[in-house]
Amino acid sequence: MAHLCYIPVPVLHAVNPDFTLLAESDDYIVVDKPAPLQVHPSTPNGTWTLWHGLNALLAYEMANGGQISIINRLDRETSGTVLVATTQAAARRFGIAMQERQFHKTYLALVHGWPAWETLDFQGPILRKGEVMDSPIWVKQLVHPEGAACQTRFRLLRTVQHPTVGPLALVEASPVTGRMHQIRVHLAHLGHPILGDKIYGADERCYLDFIETGWTPDLEKRLHFSRQALHSSRLEVHTPDFHHVWEAPLPVEMERWL
Repeated sequence: MAHLCYIPVPVLHAVNPDFTLLAESDDYIVVDKPAPLQVHPSTPNGTWTLWHGLNALLAYEMANGGQISIINRLDRETSGTVLVATTQAAARRFGIAMQERQFHKTYLALVHGWPAWETLDFQGPILRKGEVMDSPIWVKQLVHPEGAACQTRFRLLRTVQHPTVGPLALVEASPVTGRMHQIRVHLAHLGHPILGDKIYGADERCYLDFIETGWTPDLEKRLHFSRQALHSSRLEVHTPDFHHVWEAPLPVEMERWL
């Protein structure tokens, strides 16, 4: 695979919190969620979230008996496709489809290093790190033989030589299972952590420092990117009576690294 060299790009510290409407019907909508927009509110009077924006967008439908059911959730720092049911019947239908593994998701990730593989079907069980060793981050996962079965299919799309960060690769990731932080854990285990990942990058102290201080010039020097470079690019639902595919383009703050 050819290696290309590109000029440095600025780090974006703030991203437009407004989501983009990708598709809509009488009983669902699909949106492209930006990072670092949180999906659900964590406190009654917290920051603006996707849920708040959906309530504003669907105010008329809500006033006439509609509802908002966010079907697939993304981490705050992960961007991309989110399916939202706007009726009880649709929420039930999509909920059953997810349980039956009739959802197929594809992600794009910018990772450190150039993978030696072009395609890889990786099976690595994962569990919470704190269950087997000390971990200052309660939610951190790791690949471990005692963990739950976990499978991700990877495909190398592109490599670049960045003058500041060094070798970077654009990787497509298709999770077969749906474990917490699965793609991030697997890529880190394979030696290719995601650019900007505060937990699974080279120094997990970045996450602890970010929680304490927020984004700082010091963290910019260590992480280079203010969000994890992971994007939900494609969402497919395929049931016996319903088949749709929705795609969200790579966001500008990730595109600029390429």
